[in-house]
Amino acid sequence: MGYTLLVWTALVGSFGAVEDLGNGFLHHGVATPVSCPRGIVATVDGEGRDVVLVWLFDHRGGYALLMIDAETGESEEFSMPFPPGGDCPYASILSSRNKFYTHFNSHFVEFDPEKRAFTFWGKTAPRMAMSMTEDDNGVIWSATYPQCGLVSFDPRTRKLRDYGHIYKQNWAEYPRYIAADDAGWIYIGIGYAAAQIIAFDPRTGQVKPMIPEEERVKGMAYVVRDLNGRVYGYAVKDRWYEFYRGEARRIDPPRRINRKPIIAGSQGLFHRVFPDGKRIVRCDLVERLLVVENPETGEVKELRFDYTSEGAHIMGLIAAPNGTICGGTAFPMRFFSYNPETDEWVNRACYGQWNTLAKQGDRVFIGGYTGGFLLEWNPFEEWVPTQKGKEDSNPRFLTQSAPVINRPHDLLACPDGKTLVLAGTPSYGYTGGGLLFWDRETGTATLIDHTRIIPYHSTMSLVALPNGRILGGTTTAPGTGGERIAEEAELYIMDMRTKRVEWHEAVLPGVQSYTDMCLGPNGFVFGFADRRIFFVFDPERREIVHRRDVAAEFGPTNFQQGPRTFVKGPKGGIYILFVRGIARLDPETFEIEMLAESPVPIGPGGDILNGRIYFASGSHLYSYEIPEEVGR
Repeated sequence: MGYTLLVWTALVGSFGAVEDLGNGFLHHGVATPVSCPRGIVATVDGEGRDVVLVWLFDHRGGYALLMIDAETGESEEFSMPFPPGGDCPYASILSSRNKFYTHFNSHFVEFDPEKRAFTFWGKTAPRMAMSMTEDDNGVIWSATYPQCGLVSFDPRTRKLRDYGHIYKQNWAEYPRYIAADDAGWIYIGIGYAAAQIIAFDPRTGQVKPMIPEEERVKGMAYVVRDLNGRVYGYAVKDRWYEFYRGEARRIDPPRRINRKPIIAGSQGLFHRVFPDGKRIVRCDLVERLLVVENPETGEVKELRFDYTSEGAHIMGLIAAPNGTICGGTAFPMRFFSYNPETDEWVNRACYGQWNTLAKQGDRVFIGGYTGGFLLEWNPFEEWVPTQKGKEDSNPRFLTQSAPVINRPHDLLACPDGKTLVLAGTPSYGYTGGGLLFWDRETGTATLIDHTRIIPYHSTMSLVALPNGRILGGTTTAPGTGGERIAEEAELYIMDMRTKRVEWHEAVLPGVQSYTDMCLGPNGFVFGFADRRIFFVFDPERREIVHRRDVAAEFGPTNFQQGPRTFVKGPKGGIYILFVRGIARLDPETFEIEMLAESPVPIGPGGDILNGRIYFASGSHLYSYEIPEEVGR
């Protein structure tokens, strides 16, 4: 079998000709037609040949295991024996018996490289493993998000045991570390809102929190198994404990831990060494390249392999000033640009996950995860990979805002031509996100936290109002792994000069998030709350003048971390992206008219270029022609 090496560092080409779907819709192809590894291990097959096992992840979720022959590059793909459901591996383990395990979408699964097959799978309580280990009896253990579920699988008896959620909290828990002592007790390190270590006795089902409540802080607790049979760990780094038989003993930070060798880890697991001593230098799904080195001889072998993929999630897109549609994908994190005139694509590695995009003048600005970073891209200049502190990068790194903002949800390019405002949720374990103001003229950032806006809220949507003010719509959602504290979302008005909130109110009782908003021609602000409640807000009177639950008629609005639900046309049209179609808003009567049902579910929005609204569904780019906007 012959394979073609794809040089993706600056790939220019067509990922499939434009397809006319009828009713004004076009399909332009897959923006990033590659998958992301969610765990890579070097091992051997049933004949003793070196093989590489890779969990494959694209916009559908963890859809397959890839097995690559490390001598020839020949590859074989094994579809998951259960539906991925958009979920994927966050942890996996290669056992001492040479079986590869993972656990996601509420299914525990075993792959046997010697039999070249999935040999066990079983359904569990929700949802996915965040850590996995093997005890001294060879039993595999899995600790799961979001409520510290625990599962064991005995390879000898083939028995899967689901202990359910053993330590519930009122926030989504990340059990990122797990270890077993030689007496059979299991210890789980949990984060992020309040770190804790849980001890569990499989014989009795007893659950014991190990960290005193007064020592619990934001962050991630850590546990590790030592060769002496004990488990060591901490919730605060300078407060170490030794754990054994379900008891905790405070100790000084150990000078050395003789970690028991277990081939396990998070989605970043990369076990490079084969049993015969050879090692993986590189396993690249983007370039479909495997590089293997023999340390004894110095021989390096480069092998080409192939696999199927439906492409990476599109996170967002925008019509760039150079007449292209550009944006970013996640897992892998890639930049894409599509030229509708030539039907050509550009795809490159990019800095982080591009959640939000905005234009100001001839530049595109990007707000991204992680770290709440802000980039500036000049589409008319040569692409130079982003590096912090490197001024000639393009896109250029401007600043970042974690922990105040970690996951951006909106980026407002203000009409003054110089100010950008980034909003989003805070870092892992925190509650309440702030705002980042960037002044392009001075090159300075001003960062304010949630306590200066509305405590324990984060801003989801923003609109620039006249007279130097902004309208913000909040969400009660905390940062990842944080605790929701606010009971309902609010609108607020802020003076941009003083950064002072002049007014705020829960104008729509009970809603949890203001999805997106836009300013209308009559001074009213149009918006959606919880993806279903359409509202019209008068910022002068500071009151709702119209509201309507449109879910029964139109379904929910589109969604992504930066949704861009409203699309404003150059001729003044205001369009709305629903999951099931594209609608038009009459700004005078507030009526919504569905223009066309989409042939695919509409996901990330949304911008207009040459009379067409561009949007994404999964990994694919689509567009819809708005006749009244053609020619501009």
